[in-house]
Amino acid sequence: MINGFLTYDLAVALYDQCESVQAKHYIKDQLVRASLSIVLNIAEGSGKPTKADRRRFYAIALGSNREVQALLSILKQTQLLKQADRLGGMLYRLVHPK
Repeated sequence: MINGFLTYDLAVALYDQCESVQAKHYIKDQLVRASLSIVLNIAEGSGKPTKADRRRFYAIALGSNREVQALLSILKQTQLLKQADRLGGMLYRLVHPK
């Protein structure tokens, strides 16, 4: 769908890996929904015509990423947390370009 957009690719990979996390049902449900929100907001933002519109969706994705980071921290999923941290940095740069 979105070719050559590394942030999107990393978000999809994180989503795929979050689906395999073992956790209580209500925690896993929240983790999967938040990680999916990252992917969908990046996708929607990339299709917006103005920088302001794109940044708004990337900011929402960043917020969802923070939620995923919190859940992964609670679940002690250190490897996935590192991926979420990297993704968070990339999203931050999309929201706050130099």
